[in-house]
Amino acid sequence: MTQCSCRFCELPLQHTFVNLGISPISNDILSVEQLNRAEKFYPLHTYICEKCLLVQLDVFESHEHIFGDGDYSYFSSYSDSWLRHAKAYTDLMVQRFGFNENSQVIEIASNDGYLLQYFVEKGIPVLGIEPASNVAQVALEKGVPSLVRFFGVETAKELVSKGKQADLLLGNNVLAHVPDLNDFVAGMKIVLKPNGTLTMEFPHLLQLIEQNQFDTIYHEHFSYFSFLAVEQVFAKHGLTLFDVEEIPTHGGSLRIYGKHSDAPGLEVSDRVTQLKAKEIEAGLDKVETYLTFGEKVKATKWKLQKFLVEAKTAGKTIVGYGAPAKGNTLLNYCGVGADAIDYTVDRNPHKQGMFLPGTHIPIYAPDKINETRPDYVLILPWNLKKEIITQMSGIRDWGGKFVVPIPEVQVYE
Repeated sequence: MTQCSCRFCELPLQHTFVNLGISPISNDILSVEQLNRAEKFYPLHTYICEKCLLVQLDVFESHEHIFGDGDYSYFSSYSDSWLRHAKAYTDLMVQRFGFNENSQVIEIASNDGYLLQYFVEKGIPVLGIEPASNVAQVALEKGVPSLVRFFGVETAKELVSKGKQADLLLGNNVLAHVPDLNDFVAGMKIVLKPNGTLTMEFPHLLQLIEQNQFDTIYHEHFSYFSFLAVEQVFAKHGLTLFDVEEIPTHGGSLRIYGKHSDAPGLEVSDRVTQLKAKEIEAGLDKVETYLTFGEKVKATKWKLQKFLVEAKTAGKTIVGYGAPAKGNTLLNYCGVGADAIDYTVDRNPHKQGMFLPGTHIPIYAPDKINETRPDYVLILPWNLKKEIITQMSGIRDWGGKFVVPIPEVQVYE
């Protein structure tokens, strides 16, 4: 891919979807020693391809640096609601497709074994493919066989040569993270058994636009998919999307189901037709729809800044909850630093004692909030707001309030 041409259809990219200025890599949290060193900032400028309507970022940092350095800080198992979602998925797959001890399940970007562990419990053979060695190690310790690799045609051919092909091939929140989209989907075609099923989950672009979720744009997310765009990508590689579910995870995601286009008895569900109609009604088939998003984003930035300035002027204390990638996009774009947010907390011990990139806000364990009794807790992973408000309901004892920044600033008593 030449710079600034579409990663799917290679057309030169001319139209801005939203420009969020410059930002550091959002999962590159900092140690004390790194605070005094220069940090790299990269453009966070998304484009819309006028031909295939894929929303995308240019690649500024290699995915080897982002995911493969052995110190990737995202572990899926620190969210209880995400584990429940993963378990429910494994139950659904067994119930719908009848996978059993004679089946092979392969997950791409299997992280710390958060999902495959539930197939292992059912006695179903699994293999995880995970590029971050430190995260894959945790999966191995759980008894989840894991191969430390990036996935694409080369890895797919290697698996096939060893007799490994998938009855169920899955990937949750990985499709957006792939710089070479065509190589990745071509690899899926190779490793899927002739009558195998694939499922992928990813945030739905329609929700990003309608719910103003601009903070889900960060350098690890190279692509942002509507169903209209993703269907074209899979079709090009001989894979037909035969069903789709709209699911609530990550602020509103799609779970797509695919098979080889020449698989016997392939029927496309009504849900596919209905979702395409819904996207067309929302204007996602026209490039003009995408060009107004930037103004909406600026308005949200100003509202958050206004809230913080007024609260600080009134002598209120504000802390964060969570250290997710999306929080770093939000804080860096809105110019919010340690002068406004005293600290943030996170359940992930790998992040505690570290600092957020760009803003240098310190990260502590959640019990810090009970010690300092802040007036406001800004929930950065807003997709988990129900879980967090329940976990931290004790802040009401001193009159503390929760603040959720997206789709626009809202205070919860």
